[in-house]
Amino acid sequence: MALRRVLSALRPGIPRLAPLSTAPASREESAAGPGPVPGRGSAEAVRPPVPTVDFGNTQEAYRSRRTWELVRSLLVLRLCAWPALLARHEQLLYVARKLLGERLFNKLMKMTFYGHFVAGEDQESIQPLIRHNRAFGVSTILDYGVEEDLGSEEAEHREMESCTSAAERDGRGTNKLEKQYQAHRAFGDHRDGVISARTYFYANEAKCDSHMETLLRCIEALGAASDDGFLAIKLTLLGRPQFLQQFSDVLTKWRCFFHQMAAEQGQAGLAAMDTKLEVAVLQESIAKMSIASRAEIEDWFTAETLGVSGTVDLLDWSSLIDSRTKLSKHLMVPNAQTGQLEPLLSRFTEEEELQMTRMLQRMDVLAKKATEVGVRLMVDAEQTYFQPAISHLTLEMQRRFNVERPLIFSTHQCYLKDAYDNVTLDVELSRREGWCFGSKLVRGAYMAQERARAAEIGYEDPINPTYEATNAMYHRCLDHVLEELKHNAKAKVMVATHNEDSVRFTLRRMEELCLHPAGHQVYFGQLLGMCDQISFPLGQAGYPVYKYMPYGPVMDVLPYLSRRALENSSLMKGARRERQLLWLELLRRLRTGSVFHRLA
Repeated sequence: MALRRVLSALRPGIPRLAPLSTAPASREESAAGPGPVPGRGSAEAVRPPVPTVDFGNTQEAYRSRRTWELVRSLLVLRLCAWPALLARHEQLLYVARKLLGERLFNKLMKMTFYGHFVAGEDQESIQPLIRHNRAFGVSTILDYGVEEDLGSEEAEHREMESCTSAAERDGRGTNKLEKQYQAHRAFGDHRDGVISARTYFYANEAKCDSHMETLLRCIEALGAASDDGFLAIKLTLLGRPQFLQQFSDVLTKWRCFFHQMAAEQGQAGLAAMDTKLEVAVLQESIAKMSIASRAEIEDWFTAETLGVSGTVDLLDWSSLIDSRTKLSKHLMVPNAQTGQLEPLLSRFTEEEELQMTRMLQRMDVLAKKATEVGVRLMVDAEQTYFQPAISHLTLEMQRRFNVERPLIFSTHQCYLKDAYDNVTLDVELSRREGWCFGSKLVRGAYMAQERARAAEIGYEDPINPTYEATNAMYHRCLDHVLEELKHNAKAKVMVATHNEDSVRFTLRRMEELCLHPAGHQVYFGQLLGMCDQISFPLGQAGYPVYKYMPYGPVMDVLPYLSRRALENSSLMKGARRERQLLWLELLRRLRTGSVFHRLA
């Protein structure tokens, strides 16, 4: 099986799942082994109190900013809140380029939008800003912000070509994929409805190799300028997305099949970690489907692979399509029409298998390089029709590289209805297998597009119905992870939010759980050019805080800048507060004669 060979090659020595359904060991033992847990016990008692942070103290918030930078911030944020300008910003940029010429246009952008939202043009030019922010307690998540400026027709063509398999094109596989995981021409240009996230379109394998080389240089530059930085990566930058889409379909169907079996055993509607299937009943159900002989089925569900309690939970079930078990050679998924399991990924052509292998190899090269120079990788979330595969492959990398500390961070999008199940499953898997959990929690970047796609194509909307529901999900997921951090000193979480209330919630829970910032378990993240009134007070109070820093040549990051401007317009409440604080600091400097503010 293609997938089995690829995953086997990429993860030698991965620990086998511990017996999963037996009585669990203590959380401290499963997380850190025998002996004292760092950051607990007597050391915890002598720690100083969690420092307080004042997000309204403009003098502290903007201590790192020169007065002219405050003026630029006010100008840019005000322009981003001007609806008439935003509605025509692409045409205005085009006219400005024609009238000024490329050289003067570049200077204008560096004085305004580009200078505000982008760190620099190349690996050398970004290093002064990285060091400057670090001096004020703010570290870096480097983000390669270059995108191709494609027309909608070209973007649509590329998406359809790169997300359609040979089997689908010749008619052998079209009906095998669920609607959500098929390529649809109406949503071929997947930039539509996306504001804050970078988007990429597959061109060829040589282009993916070029992207990998660029990211390797990013890692080297970040390692030279910082000893605690992250590099943000997207898997659609590293390979043909057809594999991600098709593998996501497999993983989703396999999970749905588990819940179908659970419903037959009277366990419908339970939370993911509370659902446990009786193995004897499960074997009987699968035998009735005539998938394999009873001897083969009994061989799949052994004490060696699943434990000895006689039950199977969702993590046990997921391991059955893993290359560590004998069932992996089948890699079956249930057919919704017939109820039978049938092979899917075996239809990869030799060329598609090679493309799949190269994507995973590029991930491996980046992770090894990051490990060498002390940089961590943060795998960004993408659309739901890619995300199950992205999450699965990220877990594979975490198993390999998060042995001593979390070097690979996943991303959980909390606007998804199944976000809490995903978070709790990943936390539990890291605990059982003994590697270090690391994740970034975000609300999500694709809501409008995902909702429109689900309605148009005809599948269940994967997004929470309201902003309030997403907020509640975000805080629920965050609370679960913080509880895990209390018992596991090696686990980490990145709280990526521009919402001041969410930051305050995190600080309050940290204090209640005795999670001191000196433990460097809870990180905070905001975008460059946004929410300095959150980032810098946190950093100066001793909290680990990061800025997402995109970089790239001016002309190559214009698509990114367009969405950045639109995002500011969509966050009017936060932007208004930020503008008010900038005005207050500017007036304070004028009043006190500190216009020529010297950076301390």
